[in-house]
Amino acid sequence: MSDVLSDETRLAADIERLKVEFPKTRELYREVCALLFFRFGVPPTANRLYNLVRRGTMSTPASVLSEFWAELREKSRVRIEHPDLPKELSEAAGELIGTLWTRAAASAHAELTSLRDDVEARRAEGEQKVVAARGELGRTETALEQRTAALLAAQVEIRELERQQAQEAAARKALEAQVKRLGDEVVARERDLDKVRDTFSRDLEKLRETAGRAEERLRASEKRALLEIDRERGAVVKAQKELAEAAKRAEKRDAEHRRTVEALQEQQGDARQQTGVLQGKLAALEEAYKSLQEQLKSLRATTRPSAQRAPAAESRPSARRATRKATAGKAAGTKSQT
Repeated sequence: MSDVLSDETRLAADIERLKVEFPKTRELYREVCALLFFRFGVPPTANRLYNLVRRGTMSTPASVLSEFWAELREKSRVRIEHPDLPKELSEAAGELIGTLWTRAAASAHAELTSLRDDVEARRAEGEQKVVAARGELGRTETALEQRTAALLAAQVEIRELERQQAQEAAARKALEAQVKRLGDEVVARERDLDKVRDTFSRDLEKLRETAGRAEERLRASEKRALLEIDRERGAVVKAQKELAEAAKRAEKRDAEHRRTVEALQEQQGDARQQTGVLQGKLAALEEAYKSLQEQLKSLRATTRPSAQRAPAAESRPSARRATRKATAGKAAGTKSQT
């Protein structure tokens, strides 16, 4: 396949060179015929010549090809010129040599045809391989395009990752600065903490000493409290005994008081009864007093002033006696209530 491609490449390069050397069309076609037949061993045809040169019309390569074959046959004719040979013998010898040349040319042409068929088969196989190679090349190009797209995407992703990495680097630097600052703060706080620990240790020792003294005082207070509790227990027992005795005395007084109350209630009932009697008497006396007052008024209205003094003097002792009786009744009622 590489040999076929190299022959085609060399043929195209030689034709381009001949186009420069022979600007005339017929001379160019004649040189291309000689190039194909003598250098590459390919019999030229009108179509192939036209496809290779692409100049003039289709009749130009056909006429040039006819002239090429005629010139080639003329040059291939053998002439034997010797002064001692008769003309008939020289012609017969020339024809014999021409016949040998023709047969050799036919044999060479047959071999050339076989070689051409072999080359054509190889060319077809090469073309198939070229098609396969082109297909493989297409697939390779497709894969390459995919790889290129993936590479571009990867490059974009790499740029994005680089940008993120730069951001992360900046963030890392900021975090490192913050960590350093926090580390300095931690060191300072540890120093402060050491100072606080020392102060706390001293305060703790003082508190322990104070707690020891307080515990001693607490023990002493506890002893005193136990003694006081014992005394209080004795006092409570004594108080309970006194309370029991007082309860007994209170029960006695309560019984006496109940008896006294019952007697007083009986006296109160009698006094109420006497009060009712006295109130009835007092009402009768008040009625009598009112009647006496009315009588006195009537007497004052009917008698003369001189005569009024004598009855008045007589009525005064009776009024005084009624007043004394009422006062005595009230005093008796008051005594009965008490």
